Amino acid sequence: MADAHLNDRGLPGSYHFKPDWEVTPREAKAMLDEGANVLVIDVRLKPEWDFAHIKGSVLVPLDELETRAGEIQSMVEENPGCTVLTLCHHGVRSLKAAAFLREQGISGVKSIAGGIELWSLGADSSVKRYERQGAKVWAAGTNPS
Repeated sequence: MADAHLNDRGLPGSYHFKPDWEVTPREAKAMLDEGANVLVIDVRLKPEWDFAHIKGSVLVPLDELETRAGEIQSMVEENPGCTVLTLCHHGVRSLKAAAFLREQGISGVKSIAGGIELWSLGADSSVKRYERQGAKVWAAGTNPS
């Protein structure tokens, strides 16, 4: 996705956007910038979060999602009418998280399309891009040694 040409929605032309399940990074950023009642659940690993994250997001790694679902439900109940968005690196884990949270009764959860990678490329370039292997994280385009 590093050299992706983005369309007017901030998505690569080849991206298969799922409007029932996703919002674009630009749409999500606009919601946050406008002060909308949005809860961003970041399902990446802690080292990924430490390297780069969206201000105000809540870290709940995907492997902890099942055990922390009640905590997320409480956050939603404390913020009536909030929009729940999930985020990961490229949008795969966050789609799984959105599906799981919907199964838990949290309606309308959506994934941020393309994850934090596309967020950095198309919505906010101040968010650092990175690569990872397992729990090891390094700046995009650099040597991981």
